[in-house]
Order: sequence, then C-alpha cells, then structure tokens
Amino acid sequence: MSVVNDTKFNSAVLILTGIPGQEDIYLWIAICFCVTYTISVLGNSTILFIIKTDPSLHEPMYIFLSMLAISDIGLTIATMPTVLGIFLFNCREIILGACFTQLFVIHLLQCTESAILLLMAFDRFIAICNPLRYTSILTLPRIQKMGLVFVLRGAVVILPLPILLKRYQYCQVGVLSHSYCLHQDVMKLACSDIQVNIVYGLFAKFITMSLDSVFIFLSYVMILKNVLSVMSPRECLKALNTCVSHLCAVLLFYTPDISLSVIHRYGKGSSPLLHILLGYMSLVFPPLLNPIVYCVKSKHLRVRIIRVFSK
Repeated sequence: MSVVNDTKFNSAVLILTGIPGQEDIYLWIAICFCVTYTISVLGNSTILFIIKTDPSLHEPMYIFLSMLAISDIGLTIATMPTVLGIFLFNCREIILGACFTQLFVIHLLQCTESAILLLMAFDRFIAICNPLRYTSILTLPRIQKMGLVFVLRGAVVILPLPILLKRYQYCQVGVLSHSYCLHQDVMKLACSDIQVNIVYGLFAKFITMSLDSVFIFLSYVMILKNVLSVMSPRECLKALNTCVSHLCAVLLFYTPDISLSVIHRYGKGSSPLLHILLGYMSLVFPPLLNPIVYCVKSKHLRVRIIRVFSK
C-alpha cells in the first residue's frame, strides 16, 4: 500500500491556468507581465540601493521600507517562472514538489509582508503619538529582532501547510485556478479528506494576516484619537499626511487578498475570471505600486532618487 501511495504522489501532475479564452493574445499578456515584473524589480531594487547608500535614510521608517521592498522582490520572483512559463511557452504542468515549494514561499512572503506593514504602522504610531521617544524605542537592534521574529513566525505557521498537503493522495491530473500554487487551491485537488487543512488554513490566516490587519486598524484608531485631541487641524493634517503612503500599501496588499480568500471559500458560483484577476492583483500590484507610492509621497526619498539618476 505504501508503494502505491508513493506512486500516486510522485506521478501526480497539476495543471496551471492562465486566462481562459484569451489564448490568442497570450504573447501580449506575457509582454505586459514582463514589463510589470521588470518595473517591480527595478523599482524595489532602486529603493534598496538608495536607502543602503544614503546614511541620512538609515532611519526606522526607511529601514522598514527596505524590508518591504525585499519582500516585494521575493513575491515577484516566486510567481514569475510559472506565470511567464504559461504565457510565453504554454508550459502549464507543474509537479507536486515544485508546487508545494512555490506555495510555501508565496504564503511565507505574504505573511512577512503583512508583518512588515504592521511594523510600519507601529512606526507611524510612535512617530506621531510619542515622538520624543521615537529613536530610543525603534533602535536598529530592536528593529532587526522584530523583523526576525516575524519571519520566524511566518515560517513556523506556514511550514505545516505543504507538509499536510504532502500526506494526501493526488490520483489524477488536477487543474488549478491560477498560474501559480496557493494552498486553498491545491488542497481541493486531493483525493482525501482535507478537513484538517481547511481548519489549519483558517487558523494560519487568522494568527498572521488577519491579526496583523486588526492591529494595524487599532494603531490608526489610536493615532486618530491622539491627533484629534492634541493637535490643531493644520498639525493634524500634517501628521496624517505621513501615513498616506503606508495606508495605500495596506489597501493594495489586504484588499485583493481578503477578497480572494472570501471568494475561494464562499463564492462557489462566482466567475472564474474574477478569481484569476484577484489572484494577479494580490501578488502583482503591491510589488509594482509600492515603490511608486512611496516615491511620490516621500519627498526625501524622491529627491535622493532624482539626484542619483541625474548623475
């Protein structure tokens, strides 16, 4: 029986999905993705380079931004091979081992990015509500420790997902809903009872991204309460203006991901195209738009970038 199970596991192949009905324009879609990925990698790499080489940007806010840029580059690289493989070469097959590796990396980076957004919210809270202790609270060693703790949290929480999936039998060729592997998508193709994965998947989502989003919301509630009770209207607008880029990053990250999670679990009658579009939005838009948002809103960073390119 063990030999049979191993055979079923090793021979199982999953089929990735591009954009059904648009096969005639796959080349143009591939070009769009190539441009998007190039802008994402160059934009985030530029931010990393500027922050690393400019000592005046070695502040908590920009250190957190560099951590966000690293996470965005990782997400881009994690999805690029299978997405471009489909639209450029019509290579839709993926073996289970590669699929499990990809879903682990994607979910780990999503959890890490969620944690970084929480740390950035904490940074804004300290900067606005307790500015005199800002540098003493957010020291470089403390920032490094917080970052390491959240990466380890993501790894510990996400690692059981592919391990649990590996226990199941995949007796036939299964078709995924996206051009990359996600846990909630892969587990539906198992020929076994997946109740454990359903429960643990919800638990993992709750103690990582859901909990982070709640704390981000609470931090902004406290920020609003503080600025409205202490500052003048002009000072209030000036303080809140420093949070705009972070709020944009939060909305770019959480909105498509939450929508996709809800549709996967409760929107069985929804259009497959909606699943696909939300999936691309959740993994492509944040790495693409975060550098643009921060460069537009941060005059300090924008000036440094212009100075480098003008040379």
